[in-house]
Amino acid sequence: MNKLLLIIRREYLTRVTRRSFILATLLTPLAFAVFFIVVGFIFSYESDDEMVVAVIDEGGILAEKRQMKDEKRLFFKQVPYSLDSARVAVKRKEFVGILQIPPLQDVMDRNQTIYYYAEEQLPLDIQFQIQEKVSRLIRDYKIEQLAFDKERLEALETRVVLEPEPLEEDGEDASQLTGAISAAIGGIMGFTMYLTIFIYGMMIMRSVMEEKTNRIVEVMISSVKPFQLMLGKIIGVGGVGLTQVAVWAILIPLISFLVNLFFGFNSSIPELDADARIDPEDMEMLMALAYTEIANINWWVILPLFIFYFLGGYFLYSSLFAAVGSAMGDDLGEGQSLTIPITIPVILAVYIMMKAIQAPNSSLAVFSSIFPLFAPIVMPARLAFNPPLWEILLSVLVVGLTSVFFVWLSGRIYRVGILMYGKKVTFKELFKWMLSRG
Repeated sequence: MNKLLLIIRREYLTRVTRRSFILATLLTPLAFAVFFIVVGFIFSYESDDEMVVAVIDEGGILAEKRQMKDEKRLFFKQVPYSLDSARVAVKRKEFVGILQIPPLQDVMDRNQTIYYYAEEQLPLDIQFQIQEKVSRLIRDYKIEQLAFDKERLEALETRVVLEPEPLEEDGEDASQLTGAISAAIGGIMGFTMYLTIFIYGMMIMRSVMEEKTNRIVEVMISSVKPFQLMLGKIIGVGGVGLTQVAVWAILIPLISFLVNLFFGFNSSIPELDADARIDPEDMEMLMALAYTEIANINWWVILPLFIFYFLGGYFLYSSLFAAVGSAMGDDLGEGQSLTIPITIPVILAVYIMMKAIQAPNSSLAVFSSIFPLFAPIVMPARLAFNPPLWEILLSVLVVGLTSVFFVWLSGRIYRVGILMYGKKVTFKELFKWMLSRG
C-alpha cells in the first residue's frame, strides 16, 4: 500500500509541478477569454459605410402605408425614373444598387422574383432582409387587392405551444423548459465524460510509452509490482486531471463574467426583426422559470452519480489505454491500430448520448445506460431526466464491476507488455497475455 501511495504521489507531483502543466492550466482559460473577445469583436463589427439602395416599384406595390423600412446604415429610396436612368445614378455613386420590383401578373401567384443590380454583391444577411421586407409588402398588397380584412387574416395565424402535463394531479411536472434544461445538463455531462476519457486516457498511454522507451520502467519494476505501477499511474494522472478541471471550473466562469462585464458583448448581439423581438418582461419571466427548474433538479442524486460514472469510466478506459501503451513499441504507427477498439465505443457512446437526450426512455438509451462501455457517457446524460431507480442501480453495479474487471485485465497485459521490446504486438498476443499465469 505504501508503494502504491508513493507511485501515486510521484505521478501526481511530477506532472502538477511541471512548468508546462502550470502554464496550460492557467493560460487555457485566458486563451478561451481571448478567443471569445476576438469572436465578440468580429460579430459586433459593423461597417461605417452607408448603403443607399434605389427602389424601382414597377407594379405599384409600395404606397404610403407600405414602404421599405430603413435599417442601420441601409437606406431605401424609391425613384420614379427608369432602370437605365438608375444605372447612371449608380455609376455616379448616388446609390450602391438598384432594387427592381416587377408588377404582379396574378395576385393568386405565390412566387415572385425581384431583381438587384449592383457592381458589388450584397451580403447574405442583407439579401435575406430585403427578401423578407418585399415578401411582407407583397402580402399586404395582395390583401388590399383581394379586399380582405387584414386583422382577421392575422387572427388566423395561431401560435400553438404544447405543454406536457402529468397524468395524475400529484404527478411529476414535465414542461418544455424542464426538458430543455435536462437536455443541456445531460449534454454537458456526457461531453465532459467524453473529453476526460480521451484527454487523460491518452495522457496515461503516452506516459507508459515514454517510460517503456526510456527504460525507466525496468528500474521501477525491480521495486514494485507491475499492477501497482499501472494502478498508481492511473490514479496519479487522474488526480492531475481532476486538479486541472477544478482550476478550470473556477477560472473559466470567473473570466467569462469579467469579459462580459468589461466588454458587454451581450448587448452587441444583432436584433431580430421587429415582429420577432422578445418582450423584456417575457425574457425575465423565462429566466426566472429557468432558475426555478434548475433549482428543482435532483442535484443531490445527479452529482454523486456523475462522480461515480466519472471515476468508473475513467478507470475503465484509462486502464485499457495503459495496457495499450505497455504493448506499443518504438513505432507509434504500428501501435495505433490497438487503440481503435478503445476509441470506437467512446465515439459510438457520444452519438448514442445525443440520441438519448432526445428520447431518454427509448430502448437504445436504456440498453446503452447499462452496457458498460457506453454507460459512463450515456447514463450521466439521462440522469437529469429521472430514469427509473432499477436502471440506475443496475447500471451502477455493471459499471463498478466492469471497471474493476478491466483494471485487473489490463494489469495482466501491462505486466507482460511493459518489459517486451522489439516485437510487433497483435490482438492474438494480447489475448495470450490475458490468459498467461504469473
